[in-house]
Amino acid sequence: MNQTQTQKIDYAKVLNPAQTQAVMTTEGPLLVIAGAGSGKTRTLIYRVAHLVEIGTMPQKILLLTFTRKASGEMLERAAGLADERCRMVSGGTFHSLAHRVLRQEAEKLGYDKNFTVLDRADMEESIQGLAQDLQVERGAIRFPKRATLASILSKAANLQQPLDDLVQVEYSQFSEYIQQIIKLSQAYRAYKKEHQLMDYDDLILLFRQLLAENESVRQILHEQYQYIMVDEYQDTNGIQAEIVKWLTGPERNIMVVGDDSQSIYSFRGANYRNMFDFPKLFPGCQIIKLEENYRSTQPILTLTNSLMDQAQEKYTKCLFTRRSDGEKPKVVNTRTEPEQASFVCRTIKSRLGNNRSLKDFAVLFRAGHHSFELELELTRQGIPFVKYGGFKFMESAHIKDLLSHLRVMVNKDDSLSWGRMLRLIQHIGQAKSQRIIEWMKSQGRQPAQVGDCPDVGKGQEGLKRLGHFLAQLSGDNLVPKKAVELALEYYRPILKEQFDDFPKREKDLEQLLPMASRYRKLRPFLDDLVLEPPTSSADLAQGDRKECLTLSTVHSAKGLEWSDVFIIWAMDGYFPSAKAGANQEAVEEERRLMYVAATRAKDRLLILYPGLESPRWWSGSGNGNAGGLCSIIQALPGQVFEHVSQGQTFQAPQRNWDESSQIPVYEKPKHILRQAAVESPSGLRPGERVRHPAFGQGVVSKILEKEKIEVLFKDVGRKVLHLGYTTLEKI
Repeated sequence: MNQTQTQKIDYAKVLNPAQTQAVMTTEGPLLVIAGAGSGKTRTLIYRVAHLVEIGTMPQKILLLTFTRKASGEMLERAAGLADERCRMVSGGTFHSLAHRVLRQEAEKLGYDKNFTVLDRADMEESIQGLAQDLQVERGAIRFPKRATLASILSKAANLQQPLDDLVQVEYSQFSEYIQQIIKLSQAYRAYKKEHQLMDYDDLILLFRQLLAENESVRQILHEQYQYIMVDEYQDTNGIQAEIVKWLTGPERNIMVVGDDSQSIYSFRGANYRNMFDFPKLFPGCQIIKLEENYRSTQPILTLTNSLMDQAQEKYTKCLFTRRSDGEKPKVVNTRTEPEQASFVCRTIKSRLGNNRSLKDFAVLFRAGHHSFELELELTRQGIPFVKYGGFKFMESAHIKDLLSHLRVMVNKDDSLSWGRMLRLIQHIGQAKSQRIIEWMKSQGRQPAQVGDCPDVGKGQEGLKRLGHFLAQLSGDNLVPKKAVELALEYYRPILKEQFDDFPKREKDLEQLLPMASRYRKLRPFLDDLVLEPPTSSADLAQGDRKECLTLSTVHSAKGLEWSDVFIIWAMDGYFPSAKAGANQEAVEEERRLMYVAATRAKDRLLILYPGLESPRWWSGSGNGNAGGLCSIIQALPGQVFEHVSQGQTFQAPQRNWDESSQIPVYEKPKHILRQAAVESPSGLRPGERVRHPAFGQGVVSKILEKEKIEVLFKDVGRKVLHLGYTTLEKI
């Protein structure tokens, strides 16, 4: 609607009573506690429209959000409601506002108005140059690389935390270099001032300083912005909370909207306590709670309400909905990780149809690597997906590095793996590695003899160490799990030298151990990882993403919703993260993460955990006495969810379960009869029971190619097997 005159809105008709109260309360400080799915964005949009409707000049309204896109979309929707002048409201982020003001007032801080803003790459390059000038890297083999240094300096700035404290707590592997890092930080700060540079963090740091030290600047901004609104206030840090305080004029017309239960970004410096401190900054502020939920069914909300009842500090709220029907959330023990992946796949398949597609489903997890087994299973079953958050397992440098050592043991002519492996050795580069590979081939040497290569120079010692390691891998009866263990032992020093975040990457590498333990020989293990890799995001980008299943970390899923949501790996040490340990504040944030994950579901919520794979090393706050189920869910009243075990519910159509063996038994549906003529060269057909020497009993589910079949095993889930390299016995 394009018009210059306002059109009266019947707010009571389009908003619920709490939303209407928030929209109509225009004077004085206001804290709106907006529960998940309670129409927070809608409330902000209508409040902008109402302020313009009652005669406020749009330019005197400031809307601060965490992305420019978010503010732009809100103002566009507000303009469509009643008055196109809403597009003239000042919208943006804390950083964009800071940049705009600093361009005008930088001279008050000793900067020229033409200062340059450094992006992350510029910041890292500057830090690298200063580190070399200060010679802090001399003799320091594990001194942090420039990307890590930039992260350390940035996080300390946003948390307003002393560098030595931050390094000791979060980067303890570099604690011996604390003094050098502090010296570098001081040099970096002086360098920026001398060369008229500001990095991204400086924008809000210097903006806060400008406001605190200059009453004249504050006065200008008070006159410019009569009404201020801040979205996602629970995600602000301490610096931004101070900026809000200084920006607010004597009339105190400030409204902040947020949900303390959804504060999950402490690693970025966000402080959920800003929600609780707001009434202290603005005494006498009104508090309005948005508790009517427009997303989920009441059984789901009953569970999420119970989740936050356990929180030590919270704004008490009780989400409710008019959708009183719906299934009770289910907590499912899938026993093993492969069965967890298999369970997700067949449950989704059983629910497709009736105007439901893959876009209605999402699988959420605490960390990116938690979905690796599921990605493999989805690929095997031909279910397209797109993944948000985390990284691709097989595309990671450290995974490729370690596997290259194993691949040369099954194919000594794999020059690509040889090159990658050799270049990890100090003093061996591209040319020298190629010379070694050519010598090995010309002499017909075995991998373990690589240390005998002549004329290697300074790389000889590292080459001999590699040869000794490869000799350990040469045993005839070496099982894959032992091979991975030996490779980890050999690669660990290289990992620490190559990557600053080696503790995290080491945990990634350890994920290979349970995968390898399901194999008896190295070649099938490596072949499965190569022949059936997870689908990449790049491949999916070329297709129709609307018809893809969504896999996402919880952090990346915030603000989104799906009809059916699976939360996987709900086990102490996974979700909540092992990093939480016995740290109560960290455990509280893990609870909020679970709340965010659960409130993404509209119609059905399933919380899964492979109970037989409970991490015995976990020493967090949970008692771990429910077969691996995480303590956060254990603490809930039993009546808010249905606790079931794998094999008892959610069977896919046309299958039942043999109660004695727990193996899926195919009935004789039409689609099996039609496939009766399809069989492998060995005579195996879909639906036949088989026994594998390593995987045990299973059922043939598909004939894929001439010599490849898919089998669903009782204990390890689905496997794609090449009949030329495996033995299957009919039962």
